Amino acid sequence: MAHPKSRVRPRSSPSVAGGEPSGAPQSGQPGALAAGLHVVATPIGNLRDITLRALDVLAAAGTIACEDTRVTAKLLAAHGLSRPLVACHDHNAARAIPLLIGRLKDGGSVALVTDAGTPLVSDPGYALVRAAQQEGIPVRAVPGAASPMAALSVAGLPADRVLFAGFLPSRGAARRATLGELAGVPATLVLLEAPHRLPESLADMAAMLGPREAAVARELTKLFEEVRRGTLETLAAHYANTGPPKGEIVVVIAPPAATAVTGDDEIDALLAAALRHASRRDAVAEVAAATGRPKREVYARALARDDGD
Repeated sequence: MAHPKSRVRPRSSPSVAGGEPSGAPQSGQPGALAAGLHVVATPIGNLRDITLRALDVLAAAGTIACEDTRVTAKLLAAHGLSRPLVACHDHNAARAIPLLIGRLKDGGSVALVTDAGTPLVSDPGYALVRAAQQEGIPVRAVPGAASPMAALSVAGLPADRVLFAGFLPSRGAARRATLGELAGVPATLVLLEAPHRLPESLADMAAMLGPREAAVARELTKLFEEVRRGTLETLAAHYANTGPPKGEIVVVIAPPAATAVTGDDEIDALLAAALRHASRRDAVAEVAAATGRPKREVYARALARDDGD
C-alpha cells in the first residue's frame, strides 16, 4: 500500500456559517491552529483513510497526545510530518493529563489521537477531554474513521436506530447477562470482540438474542478485510468449526422482531437453553433480562420446570 511521503501543506478549513471556527490552520499559515484540544480521528488500517483537515491539524499542533508514540510516529512519517509527541493513556494519565492541561491553559494547541480510529470510541481520551472541559478549554472534533461506523456501513442491516455497546464482558456468565439486557433493545447492535473470544461470544449471542441476522466484520480497511453474514447461529457454528480468526472484530446484529413473543412457552425454552450453561439463579436473571418478565415469574417457571422433571 503506497503512502505519500511529501509534507502536507496546510489547507484552509472554513467554518460552518454561524458556527464556531473549526480551529484548522488557514492556507499560508502553517502554525495558525486555534488554541485548545483537537480530538483527531486517525485511520483504522489503511493509512490513506485520514482527512485533509486531520493532516492540517496534526501538522500545526503544538503537541500531539497519543496512545502509543511509536504508532503515531509511523502515521506522521507516512505523511511527511513531525511534531512533539506525548504519550497519554490509562496507565500514565495522572502524569500526562496535568502536563497537557498546563500547555492548553498557556494558550497552546494539543491534538489528541489514538492508535486507530476516533478517540473515546472504545479508546482512551475521555479523561483528557473531561479535564479540558472542566478548565473551560475549547474542545473541537476532527472526525474521521471509526470501526463501528465502518462495520455498520457494510453489514447490510438496518441503520436507522443503532446502539453501540463496545466490548462485552470476557466471562461467560457476565457476558450472557449483558446480552440479556441488550436483547430487548429495539435497535441494531454494534459490538466489538477480541478474536480469541469470538466463537464462544457468538454462541452466547445466538442463545440470548435468538435467530437474528448478523455480520462479523474483520480487519476492516486492511489487506485481509472480510465481512461474513448470516444468522447468529450459523456464524457461531462457522467459527466453532474454523476456530478464532485473526484481527480486529466488529459484530453487527439486527434488531429484535417487532412482534416478539414472551409467553410461558418461550420462557420455558429460554430457561432450558440457559440452564445448560448456568445455575438456576443465573439462568433466571438472564431470561428475565432478555424478556422483560419479572424475575419472580421466571423463577416460578424454573421451579415448575424442576417439578415436572
